[in-house]
Amino acid sequence: MLTNKKAVIFDLDGTVVDSMWMWEAIDIEYLGQFGIALPAGLQKKISGMSFSETADYFKREFLLPDSTEQIKSDWNRMAMEKYRTEVTLKPGVLEFLKKLKERNIRTGIATSNSKELAGAVLECRGLLPYFDEIHTSCEVEHGKPAPDIYLFVAECLKTAPAECLVFEDISEGIRAGKAAGMTVCGVEDAFSEGYREEKKRLADYYIGSYGEIVW
Repeated sequence: MLTNKKAVIFDLDGTVVDSMWMWEAIDIEYLGQFGIALPAGLQKKISGMSFSETADYFKREFLLPDSTEQIKSDWNRMAMEKYRTEVTLKPGVLEFLKKLKERNIRTGIATSNSKELAGAVLECRGLLPYFDEIHTSCEVEHGKPAPDIYLFVAECLKTAPAECLVFEDISEGIRAGKAAGMTVCGVEDAFSEGYREEKKRLADYYIGSYGEIVW
């Protein structure tokens, strides 16, 4: 998997940290403030969108009176405490990151989340020293499944796409990594359990946990 690879780029939610479970709960609570019930299939529709794209979608779809900046601010506030106190690491990811650091393989984060939340959870879990670059889809033109964020992080890491290995937990993210010309490993996550076979078909590799990776 790591043969001829000079950099490893990770998605964040569901890939580095076990946090996908909380976003549906936040969406239910947030929309409930406006008397709106959570529509079936919403999570799939917004999967892969950047934080800003998701806020734009919510404003248009649900005719919300707040600005997109206010929507993002509210989401950050609602999620911050959960990220700091309830979200845990994916099994084996810390040990894997330590091995990458020992072997001088550069690392990056390419997340659809907000910069504030990404920084908070990585700092609280002691992972900041293990990443050379941390970027969000809000910094590029298009969110996943477009390749923009992965190409941008590879450029920041000064590494050719073909020399990058990507870890992703959702189909849209896997497609983004492949579209960027990178090798992609799918990661097991309960939130996308129903799409396991699709993820396996799209990815070059698939793991249940990072402990399965043999050096």
